Amino acid sequence: MPPETASNGHTDQRARRARARRRAAAFLATDATAWIGGFVAAAWTRFEFQLPAGQLSRAATAGVLAAVLYVSVTAVRRLHSGRHPLGSLQEVRGIAGTTVTAAAIMLLGLQPIADRPVPASTPLVGGALALLFMLGARIAYRHRRDLAMRPDVRSSTPVLLFGMGDAGQGLVRAMLSDPRGRYLPVGALDDDPDKRNLRVAGVRVLGGQADIASAVRRTGAATVIFSVANADAALIRQIREATLQTGAAFKVLPPVRDLVDHRITVTDVRDVRISDLLGRRQVVGDLPLSTNSLTGRRILVTGAGGSIGSELCRQLMQADPGELMMLDRDESALHGLQMSLSGRAMLDGPELILADLRDEEGIRRVIRNRRPDIIFHAAALKHLTLLQRHPGEAVMTNVLGTLSVLEACQDVAKFVNISTDKAADPVSVLGYTKRITERLTAHAASAMPGTFLSVRFGNVLSSRGSVVTAFQRQIEAGKPLTVTHPDVTRYLMTIQEAVQLVLQAAEIGRDGEALVLDMGEPVRIADLARRMAEQASSSVPIVYTGLRPGEKLHEDLFGTGETDLRPLHPLISHVSVPPLHPMEVDGLDPYEEPEKIVSRLALLCDAAGPSGAATVTASQRAASGVRPGPQFGVVPLS
Repeated sequence: MPPETASNGHTDQRARRARARRRAAAFLATDATAWIGGFVAAAWTRFEFQLPAGQLSRAATAGVLAAVLYVSVTAVRRLHSGRHPLGSLQEVRGIAGTTVTAAAIMLLGLQPIADRPVPASTPLVGGALALLFMLGARIAYRHRRDLAMRPDVRSSTPVLLFGMGDAGQGLVRAMLSDPRGRYLPVGALDDDPDKRNLRVAGVRVLGGQADIASAVRRTGAATVIFSVANADAALIRQIREATLQTGAAFKVLPPVRDLVDHRITVTDVRDVRISDLLGRRQVVGDLPLSTNSLTGRRILVTGAGGSIGSELCRQLMQADPGELMMLDRDESALHGLQMSLSGRAMLDGPELILADLRDEEGIRRVIRNRRPDIIFHAAALKHLTLLQRHPGEAVMTNVLGTLSVLEACQDVAKFVNISTDKAADPVSVLGYTKRITERLTAHAASAMPGTFLSVRFGNVLSSRGSVVTAFQRQIEAGKPLTVTHPDVTRYLMTIQEAVQLVLQAAEIGRDGEALVLDMGEPVRIADLARRMAEQASSSVPIVYTGLRPGEKLHEDLFGTGETDLRPLHPLISHVSVPPLHPMEVDGLDPYEEPEKIVSRLALLCDAAGPSGAATVTASQRAASGVRPGPQFGVVPLS
């Protein structure tokens, strides 16, 4: 630190200490005056405003004595329990307790005296008046300080808040305690009739939803901030539409579940996102998640640079793992991930692993040398249409790459395979390969000592290549929004929901099964496109292109014969998955004709023996060209 900076810091510190000492001395003088004034007033009223000769001086002397006693008791209390901020509720409680103590001591001291200098009622009445005066002084100080902390009217934006529950009231207080804040609350709205005319920190509730237009005109608010905790999307859309009609801007406060790790601040206010307007409930806040089983463990995430993998790494870091290993074949993705986690991207730490699932020997060496306790397998190719044209690529990464990881997991305690709802009754290459990985994982559960399971969820909002991202780029480029079919629906999740489901699976998932989150009602993609078009600054048309090969009109969460069982949590289904022996897929040739690859993938998804376990007969193998391969547990590690 430069000498000038250190000197300035010391000067500021001394100035703050000097101000604090002056403030403490001022309150000490105020308190002493309050006691003297309280005792004089008590004696004066006791004699019906006609004090006998000498009574005024005796009352003042008793007040001085009481003030000294009060200061002494205060010093003793602070010595044992510390002091509280000036004007705080804790200080008020302390003052009240100290006043009662000092008044009681004075009263007990007067009792044995026959010729009392002041009436016996003086300590009681005088103490009460002194307390009233002291609290009044602190209220005045607090009011003056609060006014000084309010944002500057000249530089801040006047705002209305819709919703005055705990979140809204917390936001009001946060806004009014930031003198450099960009928002100044000038009123509030709430549909709860019990909150009408309620005042919070001087901000009054002016009405409800029907009063948005009049409240904006009355207050001159330039922005309406939606601050209802965990509101449904229909209400957000209604308030947004009513706000925009007035010409005011519309902002939202994130759901409380997104703010559990810190107090509400002004910086939490943000623009509305498409996920806020979707019309589906988000359920991650209802999932009781304990990360105790992750704390101190060695954890490996494959596909760590992807949308799911990177969010998974961010949430795993909060569980305080013993070591978090992040594997990806994309060096730029690893660079961005390290930057988001630590604010630096030197790429020189052992936590980053550059490797490809297609390198069977390389993956085996990584797992053997790094010895992870838990593996979250998020690496995969995921673009449905592209994989339909290049099924061999899906085989090499999604199927054989997953098999390489599984075969190296003899000493892994938990393996969580990230799947998709397209694995339920699959009709696409993506669905086929993901269904096969679920079945391979189920076989590993029966062949290895650890816990092996899969997690199945729908489309992830705002992930790379998602429909929301595609629509946003089309809007930015001034292009029409392309939707395959007017009635097509999809189950949509936020990245945070998807990752919390993955972590939940590591907690409650059982060997060989797939976990499916209750994702609410599916969303019509045409409705999603329309809402995003409405948010655009200019008119955006919607064009329907027709379903592509491998696409379903409506996705399924459960395949044929799968039962929706929820034994451990009402929002999570546990699906039994028939195992598939790795020898049945090892002979897949990714370089065959695409049509043959697709038919063989479909065969591996459909084959099931009498016991529910997948088997492929010799005749089927001969017809499909699938050749026997290695089994779990017999592949050497070196």
